[in-house]
Amino acid sequence: MATEIIRAGGCLCGDVRYSVRGDPFKSGLCHCADCRKVTGSAFLAYADWRPAQFEYSGKVQTYRGRSFCPNCGSRLFSRNERQVEIYIGTLDSVPSGIAPIDEGWIIRREPWQRPIEAASQHEKDVPPHSE
Repeated sequence: MATEIIRAGGCLCGDVRYSVRGDPFKSGLCHCADCRKVTGSAFLAYADWRPAQFEYSGKVQTYRGRSFCPNCGSRLFSRNERQVEIYIGTLDSVPSGIAPIDEGWIIRREPWQRPIEAASQHEKDVPPHSE
């Protein structure tokens, strides 16, 4: 019997901790303007799990669906009734072993950044994945 993978992560100061069980159903990079602002970088690396696979402890603040630590400001995850999107950079294990399967908003990808060869390329939004 295989052991279920549990990945843990949290914020810079340690006030917020989370864990996700199993593998994500979706992962990728997003180059849209919102994700660039959220990360302060050229893209957001993310992976999505179902809400039943996710737990967290600590106090978070949320702005437009994105949760962050009110103490240190680390952006951690976005969640709704269908999915929890973890910002890969907040996982404890590095490298995480999670490869992007989609790359979205490539029309905004920086010219110095190469496409992820194994990932599906989408000019704008990545289409939703079915269960």
